Amino acid sequence: MDIYTRHSQRIEVPNVKRLSVDLAKKSLGNQDLQMAILDSANFNPKFPALSIIDQNPKAGNLVKENRKIYLTINPSGYRKVKVPDVIQKTLRQAKPTLKAIGFNIGEKIYVPNIAKDVVLKLKHNGDTLNPGDLLMKTSTIDLVLGDGTR
Repeated sequence: MDIYTRHSQRIEVPNVKRLSVDLAKKSLGNQDLQMAILDSANFNPKFPALSIIDQNPKAGNLVKENRKIYLTINPSGYRKVKVPDVIQKTLRQAKPTLKAIGFNIGEKIYVPNIAKDVVLKLKHNGDTLNPGDLLMKTSTIDLVLGDGTR
């Protein structure tokens, strides 16, 4: 029975983390192992874009020949998310809403308006944003606020 199940023949799984998909495929192929891509995860800035961020079984495990090694890929960047409607909300309301989605708060630009600290516009790189616009997560949004003057 050992002849058919190859109990004694084991291959050590190589570490393919941080490698590109092509290099991982080559490394696994050299060991007579198969590659299966599960999906991309959320972008992880600690790993290069489009590299392997996880593998199963883990590196160092012993497996049989032709075993599939499941890989998780780091996407090319953060995903895009919708800009929430925080126009006419107070700074105190808008700031946590934007941060919870993953945006960074940039400059606070005050313009003459009777409503103090009320969001009048959102800007990104000088362009005005509208609620529902898609913007890369972790983007910096500048807030145009009322200064409380008449």
